[in-house]
Amino acid sequence: MKNTLTHQDKFNELQRKNEEALLGGGQNRIDAQHKKNKLTARERIELLLDEGSFEEIGRFVMHRCKDFGLDKEYYLGDGVVTGYGTVNGRAIYVFSQDFTVFGGSLSETYAEKICKIMDLAMKNGAPLIGLNDSGGARIQEGVLSLAGYADIFYKNTLASGLIPQISAIMGPCAGGAVYSPAITDFIMMVENTSYMFVTGPKVVKTVTNEEVTSEELGGASTHSTKSGVTHFSCANEVVCIQTLKNLLSYLPQNCEEEAPRLPYQFKNKNAELRTTINTIIPENPNQPYDMKEIIEAIIDEGTFLEIHKNFAENMIVGFARLAGRSIGIVANQPAVLAGVLDINASTKGARFVRFCDSFNIPLLVLEDVPGFLPGTDQEWNGIITNGAKLLYAFCEATVPRITVITRKAYGGAYDVMNSKHIGADMNYALPTAEIAVMGAKGAAEIIFKKEIEEAENPSEKLQEKVQEYTTKFATPYRAAHRGYIDEVIMPEETRYKLMRAFEMLENKVVNLPKKKHGNIPL
Repeated sequence: MKNTLTHQDKFNELQRKNEEALLGGGQNRIDAQHKKNKLTARERIELLLDEGSFEEIGRFVMHRCKDFGLDKEYYLGDGVVTGYGTVNGRAIYVFSQDFTVFGGSLSETYAEKICKIMDLAMKNGAPLIGLNDSGGARIQEGVLSLAGYADIFYKNTLASGLIPQISAIMGPCAGGAVYSPAITDFIMMVENTSYMFVTGPKVVKTVTNEEVTSEELGGASTHSTKSGVTHFSCANEVVCIQTLKNLLSYLPQNCEEEAPRLPYQFKNKNAELRTTINTIIPENPNQPYDMKEIIEAIIDEGTFLEIHKNFAENMIVGFARLAGRSIGIVANQPAVLAGVLDINASTKGARFVRFCDSFNIPLLVLEDVPGFLPGTDQEWNGIITNGAKLLYAFCEATVPRITVITRKAYGGAYDVMNSKHIGADMNYALPTAEIAVMGAKGAAEIIFKKEIEEAENPSEKLQEKVQEYTTKFATPYRAAHRGYIDEVIMPEETRYKLMRAFEMLENKVVNLPKKKHGNIPL
């Protein structure tokens, strides 16, 4: 309740600050924006950037279209506020679309302003933040507006992997406009006030005869749970911007730098042991547990920032700190679908792995996976191709990569989840790990089928063979004998071992074969 009041207080304070209101669409339109529980373009920038750090570029730019009477309204800035400043002392570039001017619609000059900021961000190696609130293309400018969108898309692509790009959707984002955020690294949406879709409810009604609201079709809840388009669904704009600032704290400025490292005082090994992990994983291998408890026990306290929290929940991805170092975490979630890999989980993981690799963020994989999800739905919708995306992403990643197998590592999923065979640097296993082609019961039924059928008590014989298979094959020591597992560690040692391993790998260098680029199975 305390945080909610603080957010509302900040919201109310920003509403009172309208010294530069005349640069927008006027006080009446600003009031209308506030009635929708939305901040203005300048208020959003003020909330995002360090106080007094914003330097505006293109304040006096005006549109060039004189058709349809637009020349009668001279709005300075032409519907978008652009510039640069700092967030927690680190440089960023930002554009903030102004819905109070022509509904935030994009014009030729509007696009030029955004492209100029994008160019500066790329030249100077700093993140680009887009605060989106637009009705789409400015119809009166026709192809000039469409060309402006294409110019932005092209620069988004050039910037991809060079600098972090984050899009915060704070109002409408429809039609072709959605493709710029889609190319960026992370998308945030605000519940009940933002939406994204290629075709709106009216077109859907005309073409398919479906009755659907804007919120149902492309709201924050829809895109955070069903489509996976957005990575964060935020309660209001203040929470959205605070989340954005938190996300930036884990990221480097560009692809040639490392993420900020916080000071950390290492005391001794005993101080880094976490005995709570010993009680999290159940003795029964078929009983679920929450992998997030393992994550929280390993990382620096309270530093986990989950990405795509509500989408493909059988896979967990997010940023955290370990001994002050920013790391990316990819983990199976046994509490959801037993942690199985499916289409959505695979694409979710692959996208995150590729981002971390682009920006020098080390990867930690926590593995408890029984395999890929079977069924016609998965096969017909391309589990093969989509599962290969995750495999490909890990294979091409050159950042430090460490895997800890907490329990199950079965079949092809063992290979895909950052195994030693696809280039992982260090692979650990807990004593509870089961590394095999398949589960012990299924394997015993196949291998010892005849022996079980001929036994006086088939059920008893099956249990005997299950235990035999488990002891001989489904054990981490068999993999460790071959060097596929570097060490079998006690659960409480996990944090300490990871700290030492990431420290050892911090100067890792990999020289890949010379080529233009690979062809990931999209």
